[in-house]
Amino acid sequence: QVQLVETGGGLLQAGGSLRLSCAASGGALNRYNMAWFRQAPGKKREFVATIGRSDSSTLYADSVKGRFTIWRDITKNTAYLQMNSLKPEDTAVYLCAATSVLGLATNEYVYDYWGQGTQVTVSS
Repeated sequence: QVQLVETGGGLLQAGGSLRLSCAASGGALNRYNMAWFRQAPGKKREFVATIGRSDSSTLYADSVKGRFTIWRDITKNTAYLQMNSLKPEDTAVYLCAATSVLGLATNEYVYDYWGQGTQVTVSS
């Protein structure tokens, strides 16, 4: 059973940058596709980015493409999300997820393991 713990959230002004971390235990990250989702109050959970386990291919939501970058450090068993040029509409709880299913997936129901989330708040 994989456990995921997100850190790095915070409060910052629009235009700023933040790096989120997702530390995994109980399983090696190179066995899973990893993803970041986010959920704002009163809204559905939204796909942000994913990275493949075999070739580190990536896929991003259109709303974050060019601003966010997902990667992972196998030696630290940690996935990351670098967020630049943040906007107030990026405000949400950001959750890390993992799946053993092959292929990059944007559907939250594909993911077996979830972290508890970290809050990101961007002020205008």
